Amino acid sequence: MEQTEVAIIGSGFSGICMGIKLKQAGIHDFVILEKDDDLGGTWRDNTYPGCACDIPSYLYSFSFAPNPGWTRMFAPWDEILGYLRDCAERYGITPHIRYGADVTGASFSDGSWTVQVNGDDALTARALVTGVGALHDARVPDLPGLGSFAGTAFHSANWDHTHDLTGRRVAVIGTGASAIQFVPRIAPQVERLTVFQRTAPWVTPKPDRAIGPRERAVHARFPAGQRAIRNAFYLALELRGLGLALSPKLMKPLEVHARRHLHKQVTDPGLRARLTPDYQIGCKRMLFSSDYYPAFARDNVDLVTQRISRVTPGGVVTADGTEHPCDTLVLATGFRVAGSLTRMRITGRDGADLNEEWKRDGNAAHLGITVAGFPNLFLLVGPNTTLGHSSMVFMIEAQVRYVLQAIRLLHAGTPAVEVRPDVQDRFVSAIRDKLDSTVWQSGCASWYLDERGRNTTIWPRFTFDYWWRTRQLDAGEYAVGPG
Repeated sequence: MEQTEVAIIGSGFSGICMGIKLKQAGIHDFVILEKDDDLGGTWRDNTYPGCACDIPSYLYSFSFAPNPGWTRMFAPWDEILGYLRDCAERYGITPHIRYGADVTGASFSDGSWTVQVNGDDALTARALVTGVGALHDARVPDLPGLGSFAGTAFHSANWDHTHDLTGRRVAVIGTGASAIQFVPRIAPQVERLTVFQRTAPWVTPKPDRAIGPRERAVHARFPAGQRAIRNAFYLALELRGLGLALSPKLMKPLEVHARRHLHKQVTDPGLRARLTPDYQIGCKRMLFSSDYYPAFARDNVDLVTQRISRVTPGGVVTADGTEHPCDTLVLATGFRVAGSLTRMRITGRDGADLNEEWKRDGNAAHLGITVAGFPNLFLLVGPNTTLGHSSMVFMIEAQVRYVLQAIRLLHAGTPAVEVRPDVQDRFVSAIRDKLDSTVWQSGCASWYLDERGRNTTIWPRFTFDYWWRTRQLDAGEYAVGPG
C-alpha cells in the first residue's frame, strides 16, 4: 500500500491552498485525492448560465496570488476555474493531484490514516486533510412523481448544456443563489418560464461592472494598488457583517436598501408582495442581483408561490390543483451542506465514527478544524466556519496556516496531534451561545441549520476574529503524543 505524509481530499480552493503551503514549507510528500477528472470543486461543477461569484473578485483569490486578470468585479465561474488551474500549475501542485480518486472512507490506527479510494484501501498517511467543501453534493427534493417526469430534468449544479432551451417550457424549482443568476439569462430564450418559489429571498443590487484592459494592465504593473482595493473591499464586507455578528437590529439599513431595490424594480403591487420576504434579512443567505426582479416583468415569465404537490409526466402540480405544463425541469434546490463530509465513513481512535457522533451531537470541531478522538485529522471549511457576508478564501487561508503548524509537529516527529475534548466542548458551546443571539436563529429555516434546527454552518463573528484565533496553534489545547 502506498504511504504518504499528508493526504488531502478535494482539489478546490481548500485543497489547492493546502498543497501550495505544504510545498512552501518544504513538505513535498503529499497527494491530493480528487473524485472527478478536473480540479476546481464547486467552480468545476457549477456551469449554469450566468454562474458567477457573489463576492468581489478582488477579494475572491489567495492573498499570496493576486489575479490582475479578472475581467469583472464579480468573476464568472470559468475565470475562477482558470485561476485555480493557473495556481496549481504555477506552484507545482498539479503532479500531486490524483483524479478519479473518490475517497469512500478513512480509518485511524497505529499513528496513521488508512484511506479508502473507490472502495479499496489505497494509501496510508500521517495526516488527513479534508477539503471537500460545502457546495458540491446537490440536493434533489423528495417530490412525489419526480421520477415520472417525461421531459428533461437536471439540477442546476449539473447543467445539461446539450439541452437547448430555445422555445422550451421550463419550470424552475427554487429561488436561491443559483436561480437568481440563471433565471434572467434563460428567460429571453425560452417560450415559457415558470419559477416556483417557496420563500422569497432578500435581494440587493449587484454592483457588477467590466474591468477593462487598461485597468487590468495597471493592476499587473502596480500590484500594491490592487491589494489596496482588496483591503477596501474586505473592510466594507466586515462592516456589512456588523448586523450579523453583533445585533440583528443593525440589519435594518440593509433591509431598507433591499426593499427600495424591490420597489424600484417591481412596479406591480401584487407581484411585489409575492417577492417580499417575510423573515429577518440575513437569516437566510442574502442574494445580489440587478436583473433578477426585471425578469418577472416579462410576459413569458410566471412566479408561482403555491406549494408544490407533485410532479407529473407533463408538468408540476401545486397544492391548489393547478398543473403547470413544462417540458424541462430545473432543480435549483441547493446542496446537502451538513452532510458534505459524512458521505464518507471516517473512523477515529477506538473505532469512533465521525458520522455517528455528528448525527448524535451535531457537526462540531474545535475552530472548525480538529475533532476530539480523531488524531491527525484536519478539516478545511469545517463546522461553523462558513460565512454569510465575506470571502471564504480568507477563512481557508487562516485554516491552512493553522493546519500547517500541526503538520509541522508531525513532520518533526510528533506521533499524533489530537484536540482535547474539553477544549472542543468549550469552543462549540461558546459558538452556539453566540449564535443564539444572532440573526441566524431568528426563526426562519435555512440551509445553515441541521435537521434539529442547530446552526452548524455559519461562523457568527467577524473574520478577523477567526484569523486571530487561528494565527497560532496552542499546543496546550492538544494531546500531543503517541498515536
